[in-house]
Amino acid sequence: MSLEHPRVSIAIPAFNEAEVLPELLERVGVLLDSLPGGPHELVIVDDGSTDGTPDILRRAATLDHRIVVVALARNFGHQPALTAALDHVTGDVAVIMDADLQDAPEVIPTMLQHYREGYDVVYAQRASRPEGLILRACYFLFYRMLAALAEVQLPLDSGDFALLSRRVVLHLRRMPEHHRYLRGLRTWVGFRQLGLPVARQPRVSGSSKYGLLRLVKLATDGLFAFSTIPLRVASVIGAGAITACSLFAVYAIYAKLVLDRSPKGFTALFVAVTFLAGVQLLFLGVIGEYLGRVYEEVKGRPLYVVARLTRAGQPQSPPNPEGAGVGGLASRAADVGETTGT
Repeated sequence: MSLEHPRVSIAIPAFNEAEVLPELLERVGVLLDSLPGGPHELVIVDDGSTDGTPDILRRAATLDHRIVVVALARNFGHQPALTAALDHVTGDVAVIMDADLQDAPEVIPTMLQHYREGYDVVYAQRASRPEGLILRACYFLFYRMLAALAEVQLPLDSGDFALLSRRVVLHLRRMPEHHRYLRGLRTWVGFRQLGLPVARQPRVSGSSKYGLLRLVKLATDGLFAFSTIPLRVASVIGAGAITACSLFAVYAIYAKLVLDRSPKGFTALFVAVTFLAGVQLLFLGVIGEYLGRVYEEVKGRPLYVVARLTRAGQPQSPPNPEGAGVGGLASRAADVGETTGT
């Protein structure tokens, strides 16, 4: 491995991005041509696309042998597709980015410069965003809430766009969780990390595949994967309710025995019972979220299934399911040896 001129793998998940792919392939191709060293590669995961994305990728792979196409058997979701891309990279460094070109590939040389300075992770920190005011406010609040609650110090305003050294990639491959929040996992790994302020660009074409429900799911994955505070909040509220009820019971006894009157307040009692019942149901749901995630992990299913792999312009057989690792690929003996190196 050359620290000065590392082999670069660019890992991109794509789902119904036929409108964007021509410009993406052109800009990334120009970038790879400009980088010293090599051979570099572009690993694109087709996450069960139903438009012209598979055909565009197949043609591109036959014209440029640096392009590796991993076609998944169905749509498994953004984070599993990113995991599949990282499982297939072979370079000294991997750069993960989305296909919509909101994260400009022209930033990658700057990331590589910081890698040469000794950083294992260089992540893009969004200095500005093109979204509307309400969505920007939601992102702002979410990142700060998650940073406050997480047991690992997560960086603010950072997405998936990042450069990862080979050893970070190898450690990420060993993490089996299904509800993945990769930007948190890369922070958890450790090593030297640096945030690079980058202005997020508008989509080149098409529409975002991350609707409101997917954004909420990603947010909850990040929260429940890196914090147990929601469970502790239930204990705090329960202790507060017990204290309040005990104080009221003492007052009721005092009023009956000393003041010779019984406290009245049917409405207050009704509100209190309803409130506490709602709190109980809410935290049963929180416990259910954690329990459901444990259930998903216990089943031990792979994160994704590869239907077709195209490397060096030629279709190849997908990995043997009987030897599949946590991500969906057969374990690599060489990788196991590399995880203890640099």
